[in-house]
Amino acid sequence: MAGGAGRWDRRAVLRRSALLLGGAAVGSFATAESTWVADRRLPIAGGPASATLGNRHQDVGTGGLQVVWGVRTEEPLVALTFDDGPRPQWTPMVLDTLDEHRVPATFFLVGERAREHAALVRGRMDAHEVGNHSWAHRDLARMDAATVYDDLRRSHDAITAATGSAPRLLRPPWGHLGGSVLYASARLGYRLVLWTLQMVEGEFPHDPAGHARRIVADVRPGTILLGHDVGNDGRLVALRGLPDMINGLRARGYTFVTVSDLLRRAATSGAAR
Repeated sequence: MAGGAGRWDRRAVLRRSALLLGGAAVGSFATAESTWVADRRLPIAGGPASATLGNRHQDVGTGGLQVVWGVRTEEPLVALTFDDGPRPQWTPMVLDTLDEHRVPATFFLVGERAREHAALVRGRMDAHEVGNHSWAHRDLARMDAATVYDDLRRSHDAITAATGSAPRLLRPPWGHLGGSVLYASARLGYRLVLWTLQMVEGEFPHDPAGHARRIVADVRPGTILLGHDVGNDGRLVALRGLPDMINGLRARGYTFVTVSDLLRRAATSGAAR
């Protein structure tokens, strides 16, 4: 009797296990099926994730796109970049410091702000380089390819009108790269520029000299350094310490170049990383 009960219990356990496993398999299949169906409702070709548009010939300029974070080089070169401007409270301060120290930089401008504050940058970018940072600093990686292209084209035209220079570089807000961003960038003939090192203002409240020392110590040859000429008062730490940063890097033997100059020099000595 006991043995029979044991065998019955084992059979019941096995049967229930088989039913559970079968249910799990059906559930997994159903989940995968529903996910597939949900995904198919998205605009697959031309949507935010897609780097292609439709099934016709792809209008992507030269047919290729370069994305860089920095470059490999033995030369002590650093590219100083500023995002999100121009703004009256900040951009003139940055330009004045750079002019005083004869340092070129690359400014990734927001098109809407470039149009509104064109007087801040008109005639002041001759020693510098301008790049596109979108029309209104929204997340391009959430937009479809056509919308991203329209956004960047509008910003491109505003930056060109304000500065007299057509941008050839793009840095998308927050460094977000969707397929639609890649596609629109290729259409416009841009290079996509991210960064190697970012200023860390929040770690040095009210300590511009300390922040400058941190950046000077962290820079390596070929670094693209990200700063901002727009923001809250906390970010002023970096801008107030900019002279110390410049002097500290020069003391280490560094030369300041624009991003495009950095890429040109690296092209003869090694591939971009």
